[in-house]
Amino acid sequence: MSEQEVASEPVEVEEEAPELVDPAVEIREKCTQTKECAALLEKFNACNERVSSKSATTETCVEEQSDFLHCVDHCFAPKLFKLLNMVTEMEN
Repeated sequence: MSEQEVASEPVEVEEEAPELVDPAVEIREKCTQTKECAALLEKFNACNERVSSKSATTETCVEEQSDFLHCVDHCFAPKLFKLLNMVTEMEN
């Protein structure tokens, strides 16, 4: 090919696809920040600090962790299913 032919060929520019964001991550984060869940997270963090500060202990923070995760899931599930229903309705 001559230089003139190369110069006249269209240059393909790859468009960057918009970054996909998982809405579940945002919903879960908002649920973590609710008054109820934030209080349970505070208890969980306090327990972790207490357990970490001891060299030998049988105490675990399983109950605090479970309470916090239950709170987040209780807030998260209905919001996620509502979003999924909206997406499904849009596709139909």
